[in-house]
Parts: sequence; C-alpha cells; structure tokens
Amino acid sequence: MKIYSFPHVSNLESRILILGTMPGEKSLKLNQYYGHAGNAFWRLIFAIFDEPLSYDYEKRKAILLNNQIALWDVLKGCEREGSADSAILKEEVNDFSNFFKTHTRIKLIAFNGKNAETYFSRFYSDNTGIRTICLPSTSPANTWKTYEKKLEEWKQILVTD
Repeated sequence: MKIYSFPHVSNLESRILILGTMPGEKSLKLNQYYGHAGNAFWRLIFAIFDEPLSYDYEKRKAILLNNQIALWDVLKGCEREGSADSAILKEEVNDFSNFFKTHTRIKLIAFNGKNAETYFSRFYSDNTGIRTICLPSTSPANTWKTYEKKLEEWKQILVTD
C-alpha cells in the first residue's frame, strides 16, 4: 500500500531538524507525528525542555517551534504493510535541497534512529556542512535502551554550535 508522510513542522527560526524515517500506521491514522502512545518522542521532548507532557497536538508542535526545532521525515512516501521500517519498499525522499535553501538557520540534523540516518545518507548526498547526530529511536520497538538512557542521549539536541 502506498503511504505518504506529513509536511514538515518548522519555521524560519528553526535551528535543529529532527528526522524520522516514515510515520507508522497509528501516526498516519491520527495525522500526527509520533502518534503511537508507546513512542517516547513527545515524552523525551517535553522532558528535555522541562515542560509537563501535553497530549494536545498543537501544544506538541508549539514546544518544537518555540525551541527552534523542525520535525520531518526522510521519506515523502513509500509502500509498506504495517509500521516497521524493514517493510519499506519503493521509497521517495523528501525535497531537502529546497528545505535547506529556505531554512538557512539549521545547524543540526538529529536522526531519530539509525534507519532515518541510513535513508538520508542514501538519498541525500549534498554536503551541507550541517552537523548530524544519530539518536536512539523513540519507537516502542526499540527496547534495548531504557527511557533514561534515551533521554540522556536526546539531550544532545540542546547543543547546536
């Protein structure tokens, strides 16, 4: 089945770009990034900025934008049954060339898991000079790191220079 990702959440003040691979089934159904209740992404973001967790999607997007963070996926579309990245076929990459032309303040690309980094490297080879880091996946399938360890590593997004 052909599926498509969401538009990026960003503004021209964004200094950090967090990239996932492709939304899972629950996120697509809710039309929200990281909509699966078991995904730690929003818990981590709110914890990093010492804010109480909100389930309101507009507040979730606002915490990103208020902290100069853009959110997107590497893939624009693909064929996939289920939610696993390993099931992705016929992938289409998002237009990063135009994104970086308009979002000139981006200083850090943080990949939400190794798969996002791998797809980005495979499809986008332009040397932007932007620093990149690969963070542990926030997916509920990533059980080999504790939440506390993920939080410790995700705090790296605070260092953009």
